[in-house]
Amino acid sequence: MKPFRFQQFQINQHTQVFRVGTDGLLLGAICDVSNATNALEVGGGTGLVSLMLAQRNPQVKITALDINAEASELAGQNFQNSPFADRLISVHGDFKDYVPQDERFNLIVSNPPYFDENTSDKDRIARQTLELDGKLIISKSASMLSADGFVSLIIPAEHASDLEAHAGAHQLFPVRKVNIYGIAGGPLKRNILEFSRRQGEITTEEFIIEKSPRKYSDQYLKLTEGFHVFSDSLS
Repeated sequence: MKPFRFQQFQINQHTQVFRVGTDGLLLGAICDVSNATNALEVGGGTGLVSLMLAQRNPQVKITALDINAEASELAGQNFQNSPFADRLISVHGDFKDYVPQDERFNLIVSNPPYFDENTSDKDRIARQTLELDGKLIISKSASMLSADGFVSLIIPAEHASDLEAHAGAHQLFPVRKVNIYGIAGGPLKRNILEFSRRQGEITTEEFIIEKSPRKYSDQYLKLTEGFHVFSDSLS
């Protein structure tokens, strides 16, 4: 499988690991990493999000955790081949059982997999990760997050209200919500939700990926200008 090249790093891919996708790119570019020093990515996959965060903040150290052994190995290779190798570590393990070593994270990020409930024939990757959903991440993160930390997730928009209620039950409160539209004038597709231990006013933002079919919006181009190597059209 061909590698995915960015300006400062390259993502090698594998058939048994979720590929580079728009959701991961958006999470890596949008989530607030400005004050993070110790971050955890849950479901690290190829390592894309961790690499983007490391590029955006030269002070942050990131642990990428994945239940898929192939993913953990691949992410580790991608980390070692990057300029940020000394700040990135790939760990193979199940988030449900994960216990950090005497530390709390001030940023926990994830692009959790979601599957149609009617899907009967899920592939091996899907079966391995099916139980890693937003609610589990919120529940576990509540005990791992520092007092001033954030949890940042990208999820299908239809799950947002339910996840916000679940987070509230664990004393995590929404502080930022990004509404993501696939195309101008189209339906709401995704939300990036950021939660904090501190309850306060929610900042809401709108984001459009394409201004017209196969034409990236100026908003998307500006967001990803430090990462992508491409024109304003989808190839």
